[in-house]
Amino acid sequence: MLNTIVSAIRNRHVLTFTYGGIQRTVEPHAVGVSKMGNDVLRCYQTDGEHVSEGQEWLLCELAKISKLTDTGTVFAGARPDYKKWDKDMLRVYIYAQL
Repeated sequence: MLNTIVSAIRNRHVLTFTYGGIQRTVEPHAVGVSKMGNDVLRCYQTDGEHVSEGQEWLLCELAKISKLTDTGTVFAGARPDYKKWDKDMLRVYIYAQL
């Protein structure tokens, strides 16, 4: 799973997965280790349930992600409001480039 996410960030590929029982479509922006010591994904949700204004940015624990798929669809790059040094991560493995 980690390799798929890292590859998607490098290649700017949209991902789909189920998280919290909800199917989501996201632009992955960073993957790393949370303050709790869990591998996490910072992503911008573009489709799926629970997409509402101001709630697009998600921090998802990799262990809770299922049905992960790299769609091969390319997104433009890091969103302008993405903060490269994620305050919720102790360590970042890789982050999206502008």
